[in-house]
Amino acid sequence: MNLGTDCLRIEREGPIAWCIIDRLQARNAFTPAMYFGLKKAVRFVNSDPELRALIITGTGDVFAPGGDLGGRYEPGDEKVPEGMTYETLPFVAIRESMAPVISAVNGICQAGGLLVAMMSDIAVVSERATFRVPELLRGIIDATYAAVLPAHVGMAQARDLLLSARKIDAAEAHRIGLISRVVPHEQLRAEALKAAVEVLQTAPEARAHVKRMLNQQYGQIDYETMFTSLAVGTEVREGMRSFMEKRQPNWIPEGLPSV
Repeated sequence: MNLGTDCLRIEREGPIAWCIIDRLQARNAFTPAMYFGLKKAVRFVNSDPELRALIITGTGDVFAPGGDLGGRYEPGDEKVPEGMTYETLPFVAIRESMAPVISAVNGICQAGGLLVAMMSDIAVVSERATFRVPELLRGIIDATYAAVLPAHVGMAQARDLLLSARKIDAAEAHRIGLISRVVPHEQLRAEALKAAVEVLQTAPEARAHVKRMLNQQYGQIDYETMFTSLAVGTEVREGMRSFMEKRQPNWIPEGLPSV
């Protein structure tokens, strides 16, 4: 199965497909083609009569850190809908997939990578994994997080994670309800496969209705504000430039105490 990029690949294990995120030279940062490729992987599993579930995992010590802030592509990447738009992103496709989607989080999981894990039916997480919602550090208005994170962890924890952009470990992520299963690192693959098998023992049509009811708990996603800011916002451009230039963005006040 060609997902439109060499940085994603599909491996079959009986009726279960594994989607492997493999761009270690860029720490698995998503190009637009990789985001769109994840959406293709979900569609593929839902349309292939021989497949019943999808497991998404990363390589090395990284699951996914989100989008490539350098705007880089890989030579094998296919063209995607112009710009980073709603049509490009995979999160709704993962959330609404009839076929179960499991995330096997093997390491660093941030930004768009964390949204992939959150929108999956079950996130099975290595004890070594770490999590972060870093968008505001780069001036990015992430409407998806604002809509879905409170439903996962409550308003107080959502405010904390979004506004502080602090990093948390797997134990804290499990404690606050961000993810549901933490396992020894060496057992991650087996435990993710076990989760897929467990879900596949439930009735598909009834399961789809329950998923629809669960998804109704999420708030409205304000994509208009998000994508307008990405297109013309000054803070997001300063955030990207400062990241590439390895300096602090210009909105950080002078004389902040060190902590």
